Amino acid sequence: MTVRLLTNIGRLWTGTDVCSNAAVLIHDDRIVWAGPASDLPQSVPGIIDDIVDVDHVENLGGGLVTPGLIDAHSHPVYAGNRWAELAMRTSGSSHSAIAAAGGGVNSTVTVTRGTDPWTLCNGVRERLRQWILAGTTTVEAKTGYHLTRDGELADIRMLRSLEGEPSMPRIHATFLAAHILPPEFFGRRRDYIEAVRLWAGDAAVAGADSIDVYCDEGHFTAEEARALLLTGKRAGLKARMHACANERIGAAQVAAEVGCASADLLTQANDDDIKALAHAGVTATVCPGSALNSSRAPAPVRQMIDRGVTVALGTDHNPGQCGITSMPLVIGLSVAMFGLSVTEALRAATLGGAAALRVGDRGSLAPGMLADIVLWDADHEGAFAWAFGLRALRVWRGGVPVQP
Repeated sequence: MTVRLLTNIGRLWTGTDVCSNAAVLIHDDRIVWAGPASDLPQSVPGIIDDIVDVDHVENLGGGLVTPGLIDAHSHPVYAGNRWAELAMRTSGSSHSAIAAAGGGVNSTVTVTRGTDPWTLCNGVRERLRQWILAGTTTVEAKTGYHLTRDGELADIRMLRSLEGEPSMPRIHATFLAAHILPPEFFGRRRDYIEAVRLWAGDAAVAGADSIDVYCDEGHFTAEEARALLLTGKRAGLKARMHACANERIGAAQVAAEVGCASADLLTQANDDDIKALAHAGVTATVCPGSALNSSRAPAPVRQMIDRGVTVALGTDHNPGQCGITSMPLVIGLSVAMFGLSVTEALRAATLGGAAALRVGDRGSLAPGMLADIVLWDADHEGAFAWAFGLRALRVWRGGVPVQP
């Protein structure tokens, strides 16, 4: 049993409240108490008889403390890069020209399949390390670059294994075999969809938390997404969906009908889509980093909030579009692009992320919550809108300091 006291916190943002000159008391991996230092209890029944007997006292130097951030949308499991493709795209090359040159999602599939498991795992480990050192203690991590049964299941097992290593973020593993039709199934679309439905139960057994479908032009239709998500739910997986990223083909409506935990990207969502998501209690996960690479207007986030939709934030880290691993940068971009207040953006990166992942034990600093905590290089949360990548000075996952 370990009791840890974090003290001399200049400003504590708990997710719901703000207080100055604060302290946090941690028992093992959970928060016991958080609030103004003047109200710190002298004893906690069943935990500690006298506050002077805590095992560790850490002086945080008057800095800003928040819950650990939550990235609700990322694709970190891949090998190789597509930087040449990005150069072509920014020079005006068409999707067909890029595909003819060997680019696109299937190029990453080819490289990932050809990479040995040890090398692939080391690459994913290094990426995840960047997340937690930047203050992100939970990462939703998708598969989707093997697109074979054995490859996708191996990716899920790898993510579960990495989560157990020291100084790794918590992982929410998402099964995304329905990313794109793999080349060997060309002309056999229905066969691949049926295969993915058969793999869903195996994915749950392997340790997946969710199933995702990329529902868009060139990916999967709304009807296909419905069938895949319902199969995943029957296997015990939470449902989530890439929706309305490029075209409106009914994805947001299906997300509401199926009862998805989250609908993601939503660049093309209209008012009817937003109403449906709000009515069904679907969290909207938006990703300003990938939106920057689109010529379209950003997702209508203000309308979502005004309609009562819970909003979460994600990096959308992926090899073909966005290399961001910093949720502090995502917070700053959300303020600039979506017109969110700092508090709204910070809430979306904590409590919003917890809602998107349907986890109730993180996202705020309250008794009983996981002690996932970050000390920032600032004394006020307004710095997130100024720094565009505010630096995390110290990170605790489950009350344990993460070693830099």
